[in-house]
Amino acid sequence: MTARIDHLVTSGTFALDGGEWDVDNNVWIVGDDTEAVVIDAAHDAAAIEAALGGRTLRAIICTHAHNDHIDAAPALADATGAPILLHPDDLPLWNQTHPDRAPDGELADGQELSIAGTSLIVLHTPGHAPGAVCLYAPELSTVFTGDTLFQGGPGATGRSFSHFPTIVASIRDRLLALDPATAVRTGHGDSTTIGAEAPHLDEWIARGH
Repeated sequence: MTARIDHLVTSGTFALDGGEWDVDNNVWIVGDDTEAVVIDAAHDAAAIEAALGGRTLRAIICTHAHNDHIDAAPALADATGAPILLHPDDLPLWNQTHPDRAPDGELADGQELSIAGTSLIVLHTPGHAPGAVCLYAPELSTVFTGDTLFQGGPGATGRSFSHFPTIVASIRDRLLALDPATAVRTGHGDSTTIGAEAPHLDEWIARGH
């Protein structure tokens, strides 16, 4: 059976640099009827486990370590036995949320993860966070971008551990090189495509944030 993409939205709080904001997060599940991976275990481990519907969870993949994307990861890992995978450059952020629970494995640029016969290729795309990654699934014509690229532009870079020129370079060099028809499934809000966002790169640079 071909892998499919399931989606749920969970709600909670994003906290960084002394501020807190209410947020809705996209949680993406990639797999078939027997096994799956979760991309970004946000806010509600029980809801994510329910959405798995009894499938074996092979991994919890973190696009980055802002608390709203990882707060439910340890509870989901404990409930399912799945390993938590994170790029090591985001460990300082991870440790702000889970100082007593380390991730179980590392993500690396170019690494290929396989689930239900489908490849997820890790693209290291720093800027929103040092260890931010996107996950490119060529067979599904999809890239999961976390908070690196949204409908309408790059992720935020106004807080600690972020850098605007870096995120622009990541998007230009790693994401806009993908097929324009590639669906962009984001960490918050609506999906878009590479082709819809690519023409606006110069606007983002001029905007400078």
